[in-house]
Amino acid sequence: MLRHPLFILLFTSVPILSPAQVSGCTDPLATNYNPAATENNGNCNHANASVNALYTHTLPGALHESSGLAFSEGLLFSHTEDTDTNIYALDTISGQIINTFETGISVTDWEELGQDDEYIYAGDFGNNTNGNRQDLRIAKIGKGILQGDVAQVQYINFTYEGQENYVPQGANQTDYDCEAMVVKADSIFLFTKQWGDKKTRLFALPNLAGNHVAKNKGELNVHGLITGATFVSGKKLVVLTGYSTLLQPFFYLLYDFKGNDFFGGNKRKIGISAAFHQVEGVATNDGLHYFVTNETFTQAPIVNVPAKLGYYDLSPYLEQYFETAALGEVSAEEPAIMLYPNPTDGTLKIELRDDLEATAFYIIDMTGKNVFNG
Repeated sequence: MLRHPLFILLFTSVPILSPAQVSGCTDPLATNYNPAATENNGNCNHANASVNALYTHTLPGALHESSGLAFSEGLLFSHTEDTDTNIYALDTISGQIINTFETGISVTDWEELGQDDEYIYAGDFGNNTNGNRQDLRIAKIGKGILQGDVAQVQYINFTYEGQENYVPQGANQTDYDCEAMVVKADSIFLFTKQWGDKKTRLFALPNLAGNHVAKNKGELNVHGLITGATFVSGKKLVVLTGYSTLLQPFFYLLYDFKGNDFFGGNKRKIGISAAFHQVEGVATNDGLHYFVTNETFTQAPIVNVPAKLGYYDLSPYLEQYFETAALGEVSAEEPAIMLYPNPTDGTLKIELRDDLEATAFYIIDMTGKNVFNG
């Protein structure tokens, strides 16, 4: 089918930025902060830091392996890794189960929850048993389930770009394991849990049902195993959770990046002061405070850590960045308007930069006809 591009005429007021950009570290909390820098070069260095939980509560037995976590409409939503395919709604203070929703999906190793305005995404992509799964998929569940509707489910099947060897590797040996996912616009982003080199790779795929190849978008040495992720819309912030091989948990902050280049901005690791906590899920209610769940971990006769919900304050590390971001400071490299897909076969999405609140637009086809405006 022949597709024709659309010509877009947009009338807006966009500030003119000086072409003289100074590249450097733009984070005032960094040890190499450059106050003259106008463009973040992604090479900020930070002092070691760690946080204690503001509170913790033991989770109910049904969530002894709480893995994914999401926050929506004042509640937390979580699940477990075994054959239980329920989504549980939790009280944010006590961690107790308020409601249970049956998804009806079948899973092999359910590791993560993601969401957008219309759907919940259940990441069945745990792959640590042998590293050779060929049935990786994400269940896309209509949010009507949270209002009591029967679950409406679609499946997003995928393989990893670059994985060609499916020979069993044994437990906890593969670099194609995954437990962390975020949903942003029309895409899903996966952060791998790499048992061999303790790095994480970023993979991207569309959030559409069907068969896809997740594209490799970069790699970051986090010196640990990434297990959870959450995206703060409008703040250019992704917060990861993970732990070291000695089960020392941490947050990993990715912020002030351009577009979807999550590894291109600031990167800061914040330790969690909770020994032997196998943290798995992370979610936020305001971008500054974070809920974290951990699985039960027992190593007789000394270690016995129950599954818990913890609440952490990261505002000392993010509040100043939030204030700066709120000023609407925008790099000249970030486009004012993004149009996709172009060419289009019927659906065109228009995304405005954060500092643009109202823009008049006219869509004109190849014949010069005004087909839509708003």
